[in-house]
Amino acid sequence: MVNLDLSNYSHAHFIGIGGISMSGLAEILMLRGMRVSGSDVLQTEITRHLKSLGINITVPQCADNIEGTTDIVIYTAAVKKDNPEILEAERRNLKIIDRAQLLGLLMEEYSYPICISGTHGKTTTTSMVSEIFLSAGNNPTISSGGIIPSLGSSFNVGSKDAFIVEACEYFNSFLKFYPKIGVILNIDADHLDFFGGMRELENAFNLFAKNIKSYGECRSGAGRNSECHSGTDTGGTLIINNQIPNISHILNGVECNIVTFGNKHADFYADDFMVKGGLPEFSVYFRGEKLVRVSLNVPGEHNVMNALAAFAAAYEYGLSPDEIAKGLSAFKGAKRRYEFKGTFNGGAVIIDDYAHHPTEVEATLNTVKQIAPGKIICLFQPHTYSRTEKLFDDFVKALSIADEVYILDIYAAREQNNKGIGSKDLVLKINEKQEGKAKYFSGFSEAEKYFLKSCIPSDMLITMGAGDVNVVGENILSTELST
Repeated sequence: MVNLDLSNYSHAHFIGIGGISMSGLAEILMLRGMRVSGSDVLQTEITRHLKSLGINITVPQCADNIEGTTDIVIYTAAVKKDNPEILEAERRNLKIIDRAQLLGLLMEEYSYPICISGTHGKTTTTSMVSEIFLSAGNNPTISSGGIIPSLGSSFNVGSKDAFIVEACEYFNSFLKFYPKIGVILNIDADHLDFFGGMRELENAFNLFAKNIKSYGECRSGAGRNSECHSGTDTGGTLIINNQIPNISHILNGVECNIVTFGNKHADFYADDFMVKGGLPEFSVYFRGEKLVRVSLNVPGEHNVMNALAAFAAAYEYGLSPDEIAKGLSAFKGAKRRYEFKGTFNGGAVIIDDYAHHPTEVEATLNTVKQIAPGKIICLFQPHTYSRTEKLFDDFVKALSIADEVYILDIYAAREQNNKGIGSKDLVLKINEKQEGKAKYFSGFSEAEKYFLKSCIPSDMLITMGAGDVNVVGENILSTELST
């Protein structure tokens, strides 16, 4: 835990301010009355928005961006140690902390920090929990890794009660958080460029669980005693998916209250399923007792699991089943998470999805398969060389669910290509099983021209990946509008 009083600082400079989480934190500090400046490598919609608020944004990054009045510097984990602004801040002996440390500091000011972790579904579930609280008339503070549609923002500055946070495991960022309610959605092989292997990844989630406040059993087991919320602090709760492999290792030494969600052996589970118009309805049960009926406005079995986790977190906080069900029904998806973008060529649908791990790709494509009237066409942009190399066979299997697969160059993000791998390798492997199913595109323009020419009204085109592949769909729709 960082021993730091933010009130002692007056001018914060953000290195990498254009990131979705960094930009939200910058606005939070600005609303607290601090002077804020920042830099990034490119001008984007986010940096232009921050500039419109009066925040001084500089592009590119250089030592001169650290102004004379700056007394604290915040950086993202992606910023290298030889960054000129980091070096200048060190030369001037300024206070330097990373994004996660700042989030952890802010959380200490709140009665109920709620942290949503897991290798998949964090942004969606954080948005679900946020929607539940907002729908119930609460005013939580929120820090999400994506845009929450009802807010039109990734953050909200609310009361000093609940702070809902998307807690990322990469670089062990979430180990700087000490939640009252911690959620672990799932643990799957990802970010192995940092963790090295599954054991190291599991160890990180075990440490995250141990960070949850542990003062004994909380709320007599999940939220049914609302007096606990306004009365004596009785400790924290871990909400965890009971289907996580090796769950006993994750729970080893954890002293807080533990509540599970998942299958019928869990504390919270879903039953009495129906699908109406491609959208799931189900009843939520808690330890065998039916609590309420829930209708979701987002498709897919994976979103049922996300909803169960969100339900458990809100219930543990003290919201009623009816309030939670209402909030879940109001949730219509997070930006870039199975997001409907529009139609072209007389009715061909474009969906954009952030999926960049084989488990996420499989979940999205299986969801589409249940509702698509015609061909499922996937335009995939792999994200990082290390992920593509380590999970190569899993990507081949997952992408093959689509009727047609088109693959763009790997989005390098923070990496150099020292793996000797490329998108054409995925294309060749997919085509070994079904010749002609996969094709490589060298750039966005080539993809856009092809789909505008070839897609018919019954097709569903999914632009997929954590990079900038969403631009392809947006360009297709704007091209059609201009013709």
